[in-house]
Amino acid sequence: MTMTTMSRDDLRQLLERGAPITVLDVRPAAEHAEWCIPGSVHADAYDALRRGDPTALADFHPPNGDRVVTVCAAGKTSMLAAERLRARGLDAVSLEGGMRAWSLAWNTAEVPCPGSTARIVQLRRTGKGCLSYLIGSNGDAIVVDASLELQVYHRVAGEHGWRIRTVLETHVHADHLSRARALAVDTGARLCLPTTDRVSFEYEPVKDGDIVRVGSARLQALHTPGHTPESTSYLLDDRALFTGDTLFLAAVGRPDLEASAEQARRRARMLHASLQRLVALPAETVVLAAHTSAPVAFDGRPISATLRQVQERTSLLGETEETFVTQILTRLPPTPPNHHRIVALNETGALPDDPTELEAGANRCAVA
Repeated sequence: MTMTTMSRDDLRQLLERGAPITVLDVRPAAEHAEWCIPGSVHADAYDALRRGDPTALADFHPPNGDRVVTVCAAGKTSMLAAERLRARGLDAVSLEGGMRAWSLAWNTAEVPCPGSTARIVQLRRTGKGCLSYLIGSNGDAIVVDASLELQVYHRVAGEHGWRIRTVLETHVHADHLSRARALAVDTGARLCLPTTDRVSFEYEPVKDGDIVRVGSARLQALHTPGHTPESTSYLLDDRALFTGDTLFLAAVGRPDLEASAEQARRRARMLHASLQRLVALPAETVVLAAHTSAPVAFDGRPISATLRQVQERTSLLGETEETFVTQILTRLPPTPPNHHRIVALNETGALPDDPTELEAGANRCAVA
């Protein structure tokens, strides 16, 4: 029996192995530009396929091996694309569930952290751009900003011989559903959040200056409000800085989500002060954010930079408060899809049975 579809997990494993396969994205150009599978090629054939144009994909030739996986938003139009290619004799299948399903695909990279007793594994949702972290020391582990299915954290922790003892959040997220509460319940770990009255579930509050320990390593909480009022960064052994959505590798957090225009202006001022606090840390501090804007390649390379590199890339960090506030408020990107609903769920700690529809689309929490 000829297979006509491929699961997200099967495609993820092929890409992780570097197998010769061509991923063909047939969505409209604007959708592909916003978020896509790393290494995919694009053919703007969506409308032609939908109207039954017999010339759709007639000139397509796979550049990376004869095996082709076609992709669209939800896995329907890509079925038409795969049928066309099979009719031409190509080995073509459609990605089940399309980009909605792919939003939960993941890969990992280890982050070097000389001078710390801890090891850091960066877990990346490759299409969505969410970055979470597993920090292990002496058999214990902390998860920071859990955004993947729970079994992923169990699997990676088990591979390293770690037991998850603490689940930690940098803030209440607006562009992905937090798995932190569910992971804490599932593992019996303690759940720690920056002190806030926004959530309706029990947690251990973390305030500015508090130390969260994992094995022989220590995370110091630095309250960095602005993106959200409770936003907090965590400094690991004075070497690595987990910044959430406060500071990215070439951008800063946006201050306007779930805020009025006046609140956004006040939060922009708070964000400026928070960023100045962070850039005063040693220049070789490794910055580890909660999101990235580009598809995450299956290359094992961590998405990180030193604080010096981040400052060189991010002109907003050198601006006065007034210029910073003016510029950030005029550069705001479109708001994340479904962010009101996502925030409401994250404030209650609830997870829908199928999160993929709510989470579809790229993250939009950064201002460059």
